[in-house]
Amino acid sequence: MRTALFLLCSFFFWAASAQIDFLQSGPMLGYNEMREVMLWAQTKTEATVQFTYWPTDTPSDKHFTIAYTTQRNEAYTAKLIADEVEPGVSYTYELLINNQPVKFKYPTTFTTQPLWQWRTDPPDFTVATGSCAYMNEPVYDRPGTPYGSDYRIFSTIHKQSPDVMLWLGDNTYLREVDWFSQTGIFKRYTHSRSIPELQPLLANTHHYAIWDDHDFGPNDSDRSYIHKDKTLFAFERFWGNPTFGVNRQPGITTAFQWADIDFFLLDNRYFRNPNDRESGEQTLLGKDQLEWLVDALTFSKAPFKMIAIGGQVLNTAVVYENYIRLAPEERAWLLGRIEEEGITGVVFLSGDRHHTELSQYTNARGIAVYDLTVSPLTSGVSSNKTEINELRVAGTHVFEHNFGLLRFSGKRGERQLHIRILNKEGVQLWEKVIQQPKTP
Repeated sequence: MRTALFLLCSFFFWAASAQIDFLQSGPMLGYNEMREVMLWAQTKTEATVQFTYWPTDTPSDKHFTIAYTTQRNEAYTAKLIADEVEPGVSYTYELLINNQPVKFKYPTTFTTQPLWQWRTDPPDFTVATGSCAYMNEPVYDRPGTPYGSDYRIFSTIHKQSPDVMLWLGDNTYLREVDWFSQTGIFKRYTHSRSIPELQPLLANTHHYAIWDDHDFGPNDSDRSYIHKDKTLFAFERFWGNPTFGVNRQPGITTAFQWADIDFFLLDNRYFRNPNDRESGEQTLLGKDQLEWLVDALTFSKAPFKMIAIGGQVLNTAVVYENYIRLAPEERAWLLGRIEEEGITGVVFLSGDRHHTELSQYTNARGIAVYDLTVSPLTSGVSSNKTEINELRVAGTHVFEHNFGLLRFSGKRGERQLHIRILNKEGVQLWEKVIQQPKTP
């Protein structure tokens, strides 16, 4: 009897351990709502993927997502919905591959957003953010000093226990070998997602993302990129955003709400004109996306309206891919609508520049608008320390691998945004508190 029990236990232990060999990357938590949560995983080959989940304090109350067979033409990714959840409940979840559980050395948990409206003050929460994550692969990289390093920054972020990780573009760097085929694009996305240091962060923090040029296509790429449909397909398969595109337009534009804060995720690549084109209307976002954004900002009652966009909006230096250089009239139009509509609490979140800084602009109505640039996570660091940005907040310029922590807290009507910038070891480099603005 003991021998049979030992053999049975050994079999289940072997089966559970064996399934890890099928796993390429993940699991990852995607969007989080009161009634459902997105769960993601990627296998190495065709396999049946399913998640089971239960309230952490009631292990016997198990629920299951549907089962999904991963497919080669989707990079063996699975996006499944936990749709039997209740607001404000902590859950433990388990990944099943071919009906066997996969065991991890770290917890796999999530907590659904609480139903606080008409009941309590808005809950406090923390968003980690950053951009420019280059993962080395020497055989396809340029010769010489590796461009990526310090992957331990993902472990540092994980230790901060953020509720959300908002990726601000260049989350992977497509190379020459990748640009012109779906196979190459999938391989690059897969390689970047599979870095070991990244896995605990993926499993316990809810991830949202935008792209910039390198995860969209070649350097400084635009609407002319012939394979933008392929990179859009990859982005949709690898990220757990709630939607992709607005007003029946393709692209990655979306929005989500966490507690009382609205987040608007923009697409600054799919519709933009080539940087060097001199004729025609100059645009980064395109008319449809711009009009949607102004409508959404006008409708929003959030104390802070966080707008994620790949490149810098407020920086006054007419260089590189800054908004003021490439589409100054469109930039002026957008800032003009924010002023005209009396929209308060606007904070742009940007990346791209391989340095970090905070810019602040006050319009004619006395409304402050901010642009927090956070870059880079692991890619090369800028050496351009003399750039003149007339709107830069003194003491916020950073030239090392870093990430941001955005803490939203306080009572209803008295919310505040506490910005902290930390380096790869978790040492704080600077901080700033922005109080909820008053309606003009």
